[in-house]
Amino acid sequence: MEWYKDNYLISDERNLIDLESVAQLLSSTYWASNRTKETIIKSIDNSMTFGLYEGDKQIGFARVISDKAVFSWILDVVIAENYRGNGIGQWLMECILSHPEIKHTKFALATLDAHDFYKKFQFVDNQILTRTRLN
Repeated sequence: MEWYKDNYLISDERNLIDLESVAQLLSSTYWASNRTKETIIKSIDNSMTFGLYEGDKQIGFARVISDKAVFSWILDVVIAENYRGNGIGQWLMECILSHPEIKHTKFALATLDAHDFYKKFQFVDNQILTRTRLN
């Protein structure tokens, strides 16, 4: 699917993803700064991906892991720093939440610092239990 707004495009087409741009975007985050390109590739290959573009330049990224029936987990939502604050991150979330393959699922995500942003989309601040790999 593709969504258009002003000079921007959001697409779920995996073949449009610019790996170098995604790696650069994720390297600036607290949650993925140490991810290798191999890990990023594997995560993209096993997720629904959403790229945000201005012309040919990728300026945003998000991905969703979902069974497409009951549950979807939103991950790696990131917008290039110089594009933040103009509503395109909100638009990216609106597109994800309205995607026809997952819009009827229950959504979850984890964040340490963007609670106010996600409250706009009816996410509540609950504790999420996680288990880290033992090996």
